[in-house]
Amino acid sequence: MMSNNTYIIPGYITGNEIKNVRKKLKMTQKEFALFASVSKPTVERWEREEKVSGPIVSLIEILKRDLSIPEKLRLPEKEYKLRLYYMFENTVCTIIDIDEVNRSVAIKNYTSNPQFRAFGINTEPTFEDYEEFIESRCFPRSRDKIKLELERLGIPFYDPLLIIEKTEGRMAEDDFWIKTER
Repeated sequence: MMSNNTYIIPGYITGNEIKNVRKKLKMTQKEFALFASVSKPTVERWEREEKVSGPIVSLIEILKRDLSIPEKLRLPEKEYKLRLYYMFENTVCTIIDIDEVNRSVAIKNYTSNPQFRAFGINTEPTFEDYEEFIESRCFPRSRDKIKLELERLGIPFYDPLLIIEKTEGRMAEDDFWIKTER
């Protein structure tokens, strides 16, 4: 029986269906709980029940059709000491790992829309591309009374990364921002 007339989604699934999908994903109950944003006891309970309803039904139906989704959403191992999360509102669009000493950049995009990616259609940015990108998320070097602005931020000189760490790379009338992690 379908839960409504708009989507072909069952009204419930079995605990065995959840367990089978989890095993196909090669996830432990704890890993699946993290992916589904629930507790491990919730996953344990689901897998014991004959009928499970709620949002998990839709998630399982989606996963049955594309088991690669969790891997596409997985946070990559940190390649370098500095990591930037290029965000749109509360959604990660691009993760940028930077090695400033060796001038290396590695990215992972989490959206197919180039307008939401840090480097647009460029999937292999150079260090120079990275430098240009972070400077584009700051006020311009030529800004009038720049020394006052830098002083207000507590920054001794114009450094785009320091500015981003203070301002999160937020621009006026813009929902994009940058979270830094060292």
